[in-house]
Amino acid sequence: MALYSDIVMDHFRHPRNVGVIENADGVGEVGNAKCGDIMKIYLKIDGDTIADAKFETFGCGSAIASSSMATELIKGKPVSDALALTNQAVVQALDGLPAHKIHCSVLAEEAIKLALKDYYDKNGLDYDKQQFPDCENCAHCHAH
Repeated sequence: MALYSDIVMDHFRHPRNVGVIENADGVGEVGNAKCGDIMKIYLKIDGDTIADAKFETFGCGSAIASSSMATELIKGKPVSDALALTNQAVVQALDGLPAHKIHCSVLAEEAIKLALKDYYDKNGLDYDKQQFPDCENCAHCHAH
């Protein structure tokens, strides 16, 4: 079996939604230069819908594919769906990732959640803080 699925390779070679959204409604950045993966997600939210999602990722092919797939999974969906997106859903949509690359899908989930938190903060909206990553104590960003 190949190390990476055809879907991972497609999203790596032809990533969807690369770029910046000027005046984004929410921006989330995760990662660590020491471990080599930095992911930034931009969201445009219209009402209760993710109207657009873009990303900038500095990292390996799995990080790029995870960013690409994660943005595809939330575009056009309700904010509640984006908030509920899990790294496991990203991995499943990519038809799997090697065990040592699962952290890339975790970064995608966390970047989306931080972009949503940014949106809530900018708009003074209430939210359950437990729904969002605790980046101050993020194990995979501070482990290296």
